[in-house]
Amino acid sequence: MLHAIAIDGPAASGKTVVGRRLARRLDWDFLDTGVMYRALTWLALARGISPDDAAALGRLAAENPVRPAERGGRADRLVEVAGHRLGPELYEPAIANRVSQVSRHSPVRRALVRRQREIAAESGGIVMTGRDIGTVVLPGAGLKVYLTAPAAERAARRWREMRGRGQDVPLETVIQETEARDIIDSTRADSPLRPAADAWRLDTAGLTVDDAVAAIFRRARGLG
Repeated sequence: MLHAIAIDGPAASGKTVVGRRLARRLDWDFLDTGVMYRALTWLALARGISPDDAAALGRLAAENPVRPAERGGRADRLVEVAGHRLGPELYEPAIANRVSQVSRHSPVRRALVRRQREIAAESGGIVMTGRDIGTVVLPGAGLKVYLTAPAAERAARRWREMRGRGQDVPLETVIQETEARDIIDSTRADSPLRPAADAWRLDTAGLTVDDAVAAIFRRARGLG
């Protein structure tokens, strides 16, 4: 019986908003693993740990498990780490500009992947999104989806999100950052971004969120 859906894809491909809405439709838990990496990045900056110090970051991740603040998908943007409850601050530019540096380190990924698997094992049904869910975190997921879209369109989505949060950043800057993020994510030595061999690819260019959710929902129902 299907109890886990893995959704991967590059930055701003729509995986988080699609995954969140899909989880609500299925009445499942939802976990955006990117928030966990952002939380660790926040903690590292708060403690003065360099984004390039792999050993220190690995210890930080192992000693300070990141966990959802609440279950059930209604507060999935909130996480707890080292006694701190975090939310909107995880989307500040200081975090966004360093999270790729932090997440590329193998000790960090090992610690967070272990925690992500624990969260999935505790759930009766979960939609999990990220960049290595189908290939590394949940390779046995009953349905693996790889969302994509052209870099320019993904950058425009991210730019609109940032403007909605009051961040005034030129679109060209966001395009450059998106392309740079793609390079880092797809070329890192540990768990590079790539679709699983058995992933179902869905190009979200021109699709609404509801369109994408409906397509994945139909496929999930077909798998039982």
